[in-house]
Amino acid sequence: MTAAASSSTDAMTAGRRADTQRRRERVLKVLNAATSSGQEISVSTIARQAGIDRTFLYRHRDLLERVHAAEAQPANAGGMIGPVVSRASLQADLLAAHERAVRLAARVQHLERRLSESLGDQAWRESGLGAPADIDQLNQRIVILEQHVVEVRLQLEERTQDLDAARATNRELMTRLNTTSGSR
Repeated sequence: MTAAASSSTDAMTAGRRADTQRRRERVLKVLNAATSSGQEISVSTIARQAGIDRTFLYRHRDLLERVHAAEAQPANAGGMIGPVVSRASLQADLLAAHERAVRLAARVQHLERRLSESLGDQAWRESGLGAPADIDQLNQRIVILEQHVVEVRLQLEERTQDLDAARATNRELMTRLNTTSGSR
């Protein structure tokens, strides 16, 4: 390598370092301005305002960490009275609102389905194709018949128990009769 090429390379390296330093200063200046003015801070916003590519921030981890730290900090209230809201709390509120919207949408669907069924039943009854109008009488008749079935089952159980007792007595008598006949 010649001395001229070496000095040319050194000049290019020095120029590159100076360019990197100017970009870093622009990023820091934009980041400080955004922090003090309470603007939204993100990698894209800072890169756009500093006139650099986002990859520059990702190649310089110290700058990226500063952007992320400023992003996580609550915005400056700028002299406003009241609580300061952080980005994380706003995101949590947004998530909660989204979940509530999902629950409400499910509830609306459920209520629409119930309304549809109710209107369908009403239309069915009013058309004359539905169940007869004396449903109450039929329901009363069903209750009476169910009670009668229960009573008949109880009677059947009693008679079955009586029959079992009679059979046991009959077996006992037959056993005694056979025992006394066989011993004579």
